[in-house]
Amino acid sequence: MDGTQAPADDAGSALLALYDPALPQVYGYLLRRCGRREVAEELTSETFLAAVDSVRRGMPPRIDVGWLIGVARHKLADHWRRQQREQRNLRAVALERTADEDDPWDGRLDALRARATLDRLAPQHRAALTLRYVDDLPVPRVAALLDRTVRATEALLVRARREFRTVYAEGEGEIDD
Repeated sequence: MDGTQAPADDAGSALLALYDPALPQVYGYLLRRCGRREVAEELTSETFLAAVDSVRRGMPPRIDVGWLIGVARHKLADHWRRQQREQRNLRAVALERTADEDDPWDGRLDALRARATLDRLAPQHRAALTLRYVDDLPVPRVAALLDRTVRATEALLVRARREFRTVYAEGEGEIDD
């Protein structure tokens, strides 16, 4: 072709003649950029459908592989935009679902149950757990406050956690005021 606008009949014939040699080039271009065979096949199909539509509307420029690669580039960009939009929508739905599922009442009930469980523990266990996990103190500081060695405090925390789990599991379904 000479670079001028081709008449529709000539353009259609030119596109048909170009299809077999251009197909692997367009497909290869897309596959290298998207990395997925299924996506490259779909985008190749969309590229040729857009080329046919352009010929039918009488708007094709010079019909050659370069023009088809340009159409393919636009289809790939559309694909990436669509993919980003879908990801944003999925994140928005996930955030909405998380917001709906975060029921503050459940947290309040768990806090009440944990407090009731702590109240049922031996005083040394209650003190160790409260200092370590409620007050968020490091083990050496807890040891100093309880007048124990660090090793003894670590052992105390192991026993206290075990007792807490046992008492917490026993109180399943009940909350003391």
